[in-house]
Amino acid sequence: MRLEDTPAAAAGTFPVGDMTVSRIGFGTKRLAGGGPGDITANGDRDRVTALLRQAFELGINHIDTAAFYPSHPEPQRGPTAFSSLGWANQLVREALAPYPPELLIATKVGPTDAGMARPDQLRELVEEDLRDLGRDHLDLVYLRQHGLASLAEHFGALADLRDAGLIRHLGLSNVRLEKLTEARSIAPVVAVQNRYGVDFGRVNDEVLRACGDEGIAFVPFFALAASGRESGGVAPNDSVQAIAAKHGATPAQVRIAWTLSQGSHVLAIPGTSDPGHLVENVAAGALRLSPEDLASLG
Repeated sequence: MRLEDTPAAAAGTFPVGDMTVSRIGFGTKRLAGGGPGDITANGDRDRVTALLRQAFELGINHIDTAAFYPSHPEPQRGPTAFSSLGWANQLVREALAPYPPELLIATKVGPTDAGMARPDQLRELVEEDLRDLGRDHLDLVYLRQHGLASLAEHFGALADLRDAGLIRHLGLSNVRLEKLTEARSIAPVVAVQNRYGVDFGRVNDEVLRACGDEGIAFVPFFALAASGRESGGVAPNDSVQAIAAKHGATPAQVRIAWTLSQGSHVLAIPGTSDPGHLVENVAAGALRLSPEDLASLG
């Protein structure tokens, strides 16, 4: 597949380590949907695998996933309240294996049902991802940290797995600038995944700029849901709605376009369980917001 010949090409590409990815990727967290469409309730795996294949056909070659994603919506119980089910990784394997060489699959380790994993538990989590995805190495592994005074031991453990050939590239998730600096003193960091979006607090502006200066991909999560966080959907916003009406676009497309406008190193990973929304999300790569649009969005 030639990325430049696909609909996703309108968003451009960015190098993540030694791989080049479309700037619009796909997050698997929303694949399960919820309610009547929940794949875990209805066993509708064919629909989900078809959606993942459609994403690749549209030019998306960056899939973001994790073993700890819950299989259905559940009450927010804090940053480590995850169900370690592995279903998302297994569906990625069913849909896309054998994997094309240009496809980057990013995973995250750290959270467990019992809280933040210890450094000595990280190898087991990486090996679980390898089994579920059916791979002999992982393209990109984020350390999803929470509450660590220092991430040296955890990131060092992942660096050892990288040196052993189980991991190709390393990233960080949910970190401040000082943690990024600490990690980079241990091993190269190719991507940072933090919360970021329109009307969602700009506490990560400094991290975003630092990533741009160092050629590190910045990958926002909750870019569409914003303050809705785990509930998903697209957060309501009058300015977003007005700009969407002006451009004949959807609010989700405006939020994705705003995300991409924050720098050539910024990647979007909107997730959905709806094929129509997937097409719309990819089309957002061609939406160009004016300076006036961007000013009104802050």
